[in-house]
Amino acid sequence: MSGKYIIAGLIGSFAIAYASDVLVAQKKVFGGTTPRTVSDKEWWEATDKKFQSWPRTAGPPVVMNPISRQNFIVKDLEP
Repeated sequence: MSGKYIIAGLIGSFAIAYASDVLVAQKKVFGGTTPRTVSDKEWWEATDKKFQSWPRTAGPPVVMNPISRQNFIVKDLEP
């Protein structure tokens, strides 16, 4: 019996959160505009191109999660 109230409450809270997000971020009920840097695709491509063209001054590429990239060698215990 209480399960349906919990599920209904979760669905209702997600609906309220979504509606609030749309009103504030998309409809701009508090005013303001979307920055040109977000809405202009050409600006985004030029910025990305600039960042990709910078020379590397560091060492070799770094693996973000080295543990998952290790090649584990399992040795046989018997000679």
